[in-house]
Amino acid sequence: QVQLVESGGGLVQAGESLRLSCAASGSIFSIFSIYTMAWYRQAPGKQRELVAAITSGGSTNYADSVKGRFTISRDNAKRTVYLQMNSLKPEDTATYYCNAFRANTDYWGKGTLVTVSS
Repeated sequence: QVQLVESGGGLVQAGESLRLSCAASGSIFSIFSIYTMAWYRQAPGKQRELVAAITSGGSTNYADSVKGRFTISRDNAKRTVYLQMNSLKPEDTATYYCNAFRANTDYWGKGTLVTVSS
């Protein structure tokens, strides 16, 4: 069974930090390192948007709105991808989804809610 399970969401105040984790399981992720991993988010009433991505080679890219505040990283041995979120703002409030991509196929987690109060 293919699974991406996010954790680490919660309620924080503006300026605080959170670290999201996404653990991959299932035979299809036996070679986790070959996947491009990403974090997306979706706020109420808005479209899902890319937050950050990291390729199999370790290259990263970020949405302009989070550059300098968020950092994506991966631990291939643990089949886990992380999103360190610092200096959180109320506009970062959303459900955050983990995504794995390879060979034109996407896999998604169920999401973890991040709420930032002002």
